[in-house]
Amino acid sequence: MEIAPHLYPLLFLVGLFAGLVDAVAGGGGVISLPVLLNLGMPVQLALGTNKLQSSFGAVMAVFRYARHGLLDRRACKIGVIATLAGAIAGAATVRVLDARFLEAAIPWLLGAIVVYTLLRPKLGDGDHPPRVAAPVFFTVFGLGLGFYDGFFGPGTGSFWTIALVGLLGHNFLKATAYTKVMNATSNLASLAVFAAGGQIHLAAGLAMGAGQIVGARLGAGLAIKRGARFVRPVFIVMVLAVMARLLWVS
Repeated sequence: MEIAPHLYPLLFLVGLFAGLVDAVAGGGGVISLPVLLNLGMPVQLALGTNKLQSSFGAVMAVFRYARHGLLDRRACKIGVIATLAGAIAGAATVRVLDARFLEAAIPWLLGAIVVYTLLRPKLGDGDHPPRVAAPVFFTVFGLGLGFYDGFFGPGTGSFWTIALVGLLGHNFLKATAYTKVMNATSNLASLAVFAAGGQIHLAAGLAMGAGQIVGARLGAGLAIKRGARFVRPVFIVMVLAVMARLLWVS
């Protein structure tokens, strides 16, 4: 489909804002995907284009967090492999099954995350001893959330973050850093499936991707500078935003 040339600067700005928010607390798809749909893109084309543009931001955020020393490469390796396998399976499955049955359940799971976080005001302010061994955690959640992200997607970052905080004992900043690694992995895996099906608007994706690079760099830098106590309220707001969007469209 054709997009008027004057809309590309707007797509860049949308990508920038989405990348900034996503690098801090996830939920950037709440901003970017509706814009693509409002351009008149078919759903599958919009989803594929959204995966392309968000991949730029996720990779940039990973780079920034890694340079700050927030990531353990050995732990990431297990999660990346499991997430890659899960995401490929999920993206392949969504092409033959209808994902709409998840729309009714996911908003309430996100609501449970918000309630859990609000009831524990110190949650994620600092590191705590893990409740699950890291290899087991990343294998199980990599396969499960990787599949979910490839199959449906909304709220994946929120599920990763709260699991990392609650089960591995990470603070919100460190949890966000690991979440971006897994998001980048599942995004790239899903992107390959969408690309194979020709379901990407390359020009729109690249314009938004350029904005994502700028926004993700700014957002990750802001999170690193302000720390876990800054990330926590932004995380809650974005979970509520994803929840509201899913309830609105259902």
